[in-house]
Amino acid sequence: MASSHQKTSVRDIEELDELLSEPTDAVIGTLAALDDDIVILGVGGKMGPTLARMAKRASEIAGVSRRVIGVSRFSSSELESQLQMWGVETLRCDLLEPKSLSALPDAANIIYMAGMKFGTTGQESRTWAMNSFLPGLVSERYRKSRIAAFSTGNVYGLSPVSGGGSREDDTLNPAGEYAMSCLGRERIFEHFSRTNHTRMSILRLNYATELRYGVLVDIAQRVYAGQPVSLSMGYLNAIWQGDASAMSLQALGIASVPPFLINIAGPELLSVRRVAEQFGERLHKPVRLEGQESADALLSNAKKSYELFGHPRVEANQLIAWIADWLSRDGATLAKPTHFEERAGRF
Repeated sequence: MASSHQKTSVRDIEELDELLSEPTDAVIGTLAALDDDIVILGVGGKMGPTLARMAKRASEIAGVSRRVIGVSRFSSSELESQLQMWGVETLRCDLLEPKSLSALPDAANIIYMAGMKFGTTGQESRTWAMNSFLPGLVSERYRKSRIAAFSTGNVYGLSPVSGGGSREDDTLNPAGEYAMSCLGRERIFEHFSRTNHTRMSILRLNYATELRYGVLVDIAQRVYAGQPVSLSMGYLNAIWQGDASAMSLQALGIASVPPFLINIAGPELLSVRRVAEQFGERLHKPVRLEGQESADALLSNAKKSYELFGHPRVEANQLIAWIADWLSRDGATLAKPTHFEERAGRF
């Protein structure tokens, strides 16, 4: 399938959503080989809608008749309508309410995207309920299904920049209640995978980015507004959200007992200083930097995912060019900073 990711500019939100949901040949092959429907729990987040659309598009291209069902509380009726226009069925549900969860339809394939990050500080108990208790409820409800569950690279903690990023078999060292509750999520899923023999994949995602949201957008906006860019977290990985979605859907095909652990992150070790300078050059703005780089950062090595799923289609330099062009044309953003510079894990 020919890709349209070589564009020099992304025209508008419609074209952006089209690009973000474009399935790879590998995704099409994975979904062709899987039976039954797909339920996406927590579809209302930043990544869920275009992932759901990708699943629907790939299934249609593969000639597979299946329901793709997005589950969320849907605070935005506009999002619900958009998903339905894309052929994704929607169901409103508070996943923490056991009766509502039990009433959801059966499906052989579950994508688990529910969780809480921002606002953790001051709402620690809800954070643990969402990130650690809910996985147990879902594991029991869908014990006969195949589950791909989103986690985060935050479970590793900071690692030496010289080491090239944390690997799946590294010792975990989560900092702060968010990261600790996410490790709780992984452990609960692992427990139920082992006891119920449920096939699972756990996806440690590190910085999915598109043109409206993400670590690169945070840096670009600061440069564009003449604000200082913090170097406290001096290095990062960033992956095009469309590539992260493709890998996540493929992860359904490798689900196992115990869960298959996989990092999903960009291949480049990006310097925040250099990224800010690149945005300065493209946006014709002076760059103000604040602080100094540390010898460690939140970094993931995703080599294993490339060997399994293929290399990302969009490189960091292209993402930087797209984002600079988007901001220079006053393209819409989600106004949701990632707080990527936070080193103590307080969100």
